[in-house]
Amino acid sequence: MTEKEISVQGSSEGSTTSNPLSRKLNKILETRLENDKETLEALKALSTFFHENSLRTRRNLRGDIERRSLSISEEFADVFSIVKNAARDQTADLINKTTDLQKESQKLDMRAKVADAFLAKYQLKTEEVRVLRGTREGHLHEDFFQALNRVKQIHNDCKVLLRTNQQTAGLEIMESMALHQETAYERLYRWTQGECRSLTSDTVDVTSIHCRAMEALQDRPVLFRYVLDEFGTARRTAVVRGFIDALTRGGPGGTPRPIELHSHDPLRYVGDMLAWLHQASASEKEHLISLLRMATAQRPVSESGPLDICNKYPSLQQDLRELVRVEQVIVAEPGPMVLYKLANLLKFYKYTIGQLLNKEAALTSTLSEMEEFAQKVFFNALNVLASKLVEKVELPPADLGPTATLSQTLSLLQEILASHDSSVVSMDLREQDFARILTSVLDPLMQMCSLSASRLNPADMATYMINCLHAMQTTLSLYEYTDQRLEMLQAQTDAHVDTLVNEQASFILSRTALLQIYSIALQHKPEEGPLASLTGLNTSAIKDGMTHFDGFLATPDNYTLPQCNFLQSTAIREKIHQRAMNLIQGAYELLYKAIHNPDNQYQEPNSIMVRTPEQVKTLLS
Repeated sequence: MTEKEISVQGSSEGSTTSNPLSRKLNKILETRLENDKETLEALKALSTFFHENSLRTRRNLRGDIERRSLSISEEFADVFSIVKNAARDQTADLINKTTDLQKESQKLDMRAKVADAFLAKYQLKTEEVRVLRGTREGHLHEDFFQALNRVKQIHNDCKVLLRTNQQTAGLEIMESMALHQETAYERLYRWTQGECRSLTSDTVDVTSIHCRAMEALQDRPVLFRYVLDEFGTARRTAVVRGFIDALTRGGPGGTPRPIELHSHDPLRYVGDMLAWLHQASASEKEHLISLLRMATAQRPVSESGPLDICNKYPSLQQDLRELVRVEQVIVAEPGPMVLYKLANLLKFYKYTIGQLLNKEAALTSTLSEMEEFAQKVFFNALNVLASKLVEKVELPPADLGPTATLSQTLSLLQEILASHDSSVVSMDLREQDFARILTSVLDPLMQMCSLSASRLNPADMATYMINCLHAMQTTLSLYEYTDQRLEMLQAQTDAHVDTLVNEQASFILSRTALLQIYSIALQHKPEEGPLASLTGLNTSAIKDGMTHFDGFLATPDNYTLPQCNFLQSTAIREKIHQRAMNLIQGAYELLYKAIHNPDNQYQEPNSIMVRTPEQVKTLLS
């Protein structure tokens, strides 16, 4: 075949392919009807009503097929209408049953949820049971306390069930939870007891688990007390050991030095021991509060707080046996001054430690007993001193000043009162202490001075007593709560000053030869007759006295009573001098009036007493 033929053939084939009719014919001719089941079924169906192959039937074929299809559809509709009606009747009952079943299913679901919620609320999980039981030696963790709280909550919630118609279930669950609780508390108690028993070191590491354990044990007061006692016993061991080490070994590396090294100094020795006890008490209280901080935080206001619990804490209650050393120092009677300072030291630490504890704690009670014992020994020492003052009376010195014994005793009293000012007591108690101390010291001193001056003449006695009383007043005037005593001393001083004033005035009148004249004139009565007629009151005797009196007015210092020069108080000496001059002036005025009285029949009285009382007053002032 030539290329041209091939080209013509190719073009004819291409035109045939592009003709739609040709394509349909080719498709029909190529179809294998025996393999096309749908076409065969369609032809079979067509053969039932397509009997004549004519132009008319071919034209009406589509309409026939559509009408037949519609007829078949109507038959199907009629048949399905019957089925529908039958199905409606059958399914109505089914729907009702289904609805009932759905409602029942909802009820069952609700019951299942309620049951699940009930179990979740009133039953423990397997893991929680395992955590609660555990092993006795096993360590406790936070999940243990969560499980324990869960058991307590369930047990408490069961009380609600007991008020409903579920009492049997409530009782059974409560019994089950009670068993779990007892098992858990037994394990908690054993573990906490073991932990507290091991806290015997100088420092205590209180963890949050320890605090949670003590908080949980509050629901079992007996177990709580046992554990607290165990903790107290462990800490007591540590405190006693630390106290003995402080006494005998000192601190780490020897700093601070052992307290025993200062045993020769009672105040330093006792002070160091008490300071150590104060520090230990504060530390132990902090340890206990740390251990109980969660337990006391949950405690109602009406119940005991941390301080009340601390007061019952064994390591804080103990009266350490080593404190007998303090008692030994007191019994040794180192002297009234040291004893009083020891008493004040004990009083200070009793007050200071009392801020941590209260007076019911054994430690503060012990300190209180020792303070009272020191006070008792102190006053016994004062009584012994007082007895010695009275038993062995010292004679007054030549200068009529205070004796050495009086000066030493007053110096001791001054030290005691100065020490008392620094003590930590209330004003009322301080005033009571002052009164007791002054009574114990001053009364024997007054008795000693009186006995010492008993054999002296009035002027010497008055001077000596004034000097002694002045020394006492000077000592007491520096301190409070001594006003009453100062008033008593001043009253006695005034009495002795009166004696010296009279002695000074008598001394001057005696030296001027006017004493007898003045005495007669003072006691003269008008019915006895005129003064001029009395023996010793004639004009010459009075003039002679006035001559000596003029000498006194010229040099009054030469007429001073010798005892007045021994007075140690310048103010008292000046007071006695002034009052004596007033008496002399009064005596002169009395004589002047008597001489110038016409009834006494003195001739030319102005020549007898040339100076008026006012002139004498001016000269003596």
